[in-house]
Amino acid sequence: MAHYDDESIVVYQAYNPAIADFAVTNQRFGGPFSFSRMSWIKSNFLWMMYRCGWATKENQERVLAVRISRTGFDQLLHQAVHSAFLVSAYPDKDTWQDLVGRGDVRLQWDPDHDPYGAPQQRRAIQLGLRRSMLAAYATDWIIAISDITGFVHDQRTHVQKRNLDKLQLPLEREYSMPPSEARNRLFAN
Repeated sequence: MAHYDDESIVVYQAYNPAIADFAVTNQRFGGPFSFSRMSWIKSNFLWMMYRCGWATKENQERVLAVRISRTGFDQLLHQAVHSAFLVSAYPDKDTWQDLVGRGDVRLQWDPDHDPYGAPQQRRAIQLGLRRSMLAAYATDWIIAISDITGFVHDQRTHVQKRNLDKLQLPLEREYSMPPSEARNRLFAN
């Protein structure tokens, strides 16, 4: 699930104030942001809320909505390697391990979550980026970075008060990816 249009997609990340301030001010990542470690992006708002505790967890107090080009996002999907070996996606474990070692995009499917954090049947994707793909994401593919922490706090209040009729969520739909070998590998069970 993702909030996207023909040209762009929104992914979410949560950071400490120093990283978030730099990113919003400069409309790219840099400053205290580390390019030497893997950075995970999530296209699903409620999965991000579960992960960051609605912007309450340490070093995840600020939530950013990062709008990137679909061309860039699709490139990430095409290069993604599952974080765990799947017989249906790779010819053998050695091939998969080689791809993990060389690859710059890690793919993980996790349970989606409802507003209260309960796991759902549907799966949510998160992508771990490093090296060249992290650099391209963090500097080249960004269209806009918005700090949505205030919005997140407002929605958290509705969840805490069990007022889900007042809860506002981004309009998300299943991400459309043209048929390809990469698509078949990504969605292998």
